[in-house]
Formats: sequence, structure tokens, C-alpha cells
Amino acid sequence: MPLAIRPISPRDPRARALLSESHALMNALFPPEENHYLDIDALCAEGITFYGAEEEEGGELLGCAALARRDGYGEVKSMFVAPVARGIGVARRLLCHIEHAALAEGLPMLRLETGDKLAAAVSLYEDSGFTRRPPFGAYEDSPSSIFYEKSVAEPARG
Repeated sequence: MPLAIRPISPRDPRARALLSESHALMNALFPPEENHYLDIDALCAEGITFYGAEEEEGGELLGCAALARRDGYGEVKSMFVAPVARGIGVARRLLCHIEHAALAEGLPMLRLETGDKLAAAVSLYEDSGFTRRPPFGAYEDSPSSIFYEKSVAEPARG
């Protein structure tokens, strides 16, 4: 499927719809204190690039992810794929795009937090070379969080 991945505004109505769906899923699966997603205003902050994966024909937004620049590393945030597009490689392509962006910016490492009930996400990150690590940044250890990192010296192909 021809797919364009490019920076878009989290305020784009299509992005808002995807983010609302993602947040609803996270709220259904995890207690509030264990949800670490960024709201739309936070995703618009300086130092964060929000990417959309869009069908080249028709313009349907099939997925999203953000690269947040931190002190000495990049963090993957807000990775979500619309249910109709799951299983066709959208998430893998978004992750690959973020890895290449981090490499181009000279960020040596990507880190992320995901939930233990998100089997497809865990599989994607581990298959893409991310390794488990302890909590980082402002995160605290929690029963449902899994933390990962990966050197971006050689990003994944997608």
C-alpha cells in the first residue's frame, strides 16, 4: 500500500480522531496513574515532531507516532495504528521513519514506554531490536509498564 509518512499537526481532525481512539484504549486497559500518553497540547510542544502515516490515495490517516527530543536521546510517543490498518506494516514503517529521523538529528538512542497488555507493540519493538531497560526520565516503575531502548546507529529497515 502506498503510504506517506510526514509531520502533521496533532490538531488535524484526523489525528485528533486517532489520538482519541488511542487514549480511550489506554484508559480501558490501564489505571489512570499508569497511563503516560501525551495530550494534544503536549504533542504540539517544541521539541516534539508528530508524524502521520497517510494513504497516498485518499488521504486517510492510518497511524501516528511522535519523536520527542530529550536530553541525549529521543523518545517514541503516541504510536497508534487505526484498527482497519493493523497487520499491514504501518507501525513498523512509522517506527523506521522515527529511527531515521533520530539518526539524521544525531540522537544516539531511542527509548520508549509501552504497556504490558499491548502484545503487538511489544512484539514490534522487540522484533525491531529494542531491548528492555529500567524506567528512564520521569517514569517510575509500574506493574503495567515495559521500558525499551535502542541505539539508532543502524536503524531498522521498513
